[in-house]
Amino acid sequence: MIEVKVPVLPESISEATVAVWHKKLGDFVELDDVIVEIETDKVVLEVPAQDSGVLTEIRAKEGQTVGEQQVLGILEKKPQDDSKKTPTAESDSTKKEEPIQEAPEEITQEAPEEATQEDQQNSSELSDKGDVSPKGNRLEERVPMNRIRKTIANRLHSATQNTAMLTTFNEVDMSAILSMRSIYKEAFEQKYSVKLGLMSFFVKAAVESLKKFPTVNAYLDGDDIVYHAYCDVSVAVSSDRGLVVPVLRDAHKMAMHDIEKAIIDFSVRAQDGTLGVDEMSGGTFTISNGGVFGSLLSTPILNSPQSAILGMHKTQERPIVVDGEILIRPMMYLALSYDHQIVDGKEAVQFLISIKDALEDPTRLLLKV
Repeated sequence: MIEVKVPVLPESISEATVAVWHKKLGDFVELDDVIVEIETDKVVLEVPAQDSGVLTEIRAKEGQTVGEQQVLGILEKKPQDDSKKTPTAESDSTKKEEPIQEAPEEITQEAPEEATQEDQQNSSELSDKGDVSPKGNRLEERVPMNRIRKTIANRLHSATQNTAMLTTFNEVDMSAILSMRSIYKEAFEQKYSVKLGLMSFFVKAAVESLKKFPTVNAYLDGDDIVYHAYCDVSVAVSSDRGLVVPVLRDAHKMAMHDIEKAIIDFSVRAQDGTLGVDEMSGGTFTISNGGVFGSLLSTPILNSPQSAILGMHKTQERPIVVDGEILIRPMMYLALSYDHQIVDGKEAVQFLISIKDALEDPTRLLLKV
């Protein structure tokens, strides 16, 4: 008998929720096959098989809360061939019972379809008769939030309730950045094996601006303001399981190619659900890029306990006045949401202008002026 247990949970996390079973009763499981996934507040953990065998018992159902090292199920040590060619009476009964268990689900699933077809026929008949009364079934589905989504919701609500959040806006001419990318993108990719994106420019601009305005890089702890002598930049990444915010540790020490590689790695592992809890905690400032989804303007919500978050948006050609002439330039709106309890409006505006100046004249990033 092989016990399938909840793995050791990350520090400060005491429980998890069973998300989905990938194997059913009677299934043969190979060594290292993922049997079940469990969710914590910040990460999804896969539970692999420690040995091969047949899943004979499931002790924790989907949606159930479980603790560290709790037994989730039982594997019986059986060769795969024997389980396929000479099934035991128990496995036979399991196979016979499965259709009986699934039958109500099939009936339940078909019922709405039949009702829908009937409603369409009734609707057509009523339409012919001129009756416009709202009859028929309108289906709804209630799905409980997973732990990650619930945690995101609670934190966003907490940020709006516990901070004096305010947003200031500006716009940046992206001509210089786009021109630089066009000139050096091939050489950059050949040397570093990664594409030159926009995020590395924004991270660099943010880091230099945070050095000039340390309060934006601080946070409020009771009656104290805690200042950081380093810049850990959180980068918001969207995944199928929700928004995650992995952290670029010591971003002030990172080269542009290191930033680009790290962000790509975060994006891939966010989709796979393999980001660790320690990789998503402890940031001092956040950058969120709604522009990848086409957002033109937004007011990002603070990532508590941080005191500010920068929102990037879609680059769009617009007419602007330059030296008395109307020109078409690629423009991007920038939004800085900040906690007015700790950051004054003057500091916030100057911080955002500092980022704007660095992006419109990237040589500032090299000269650090």
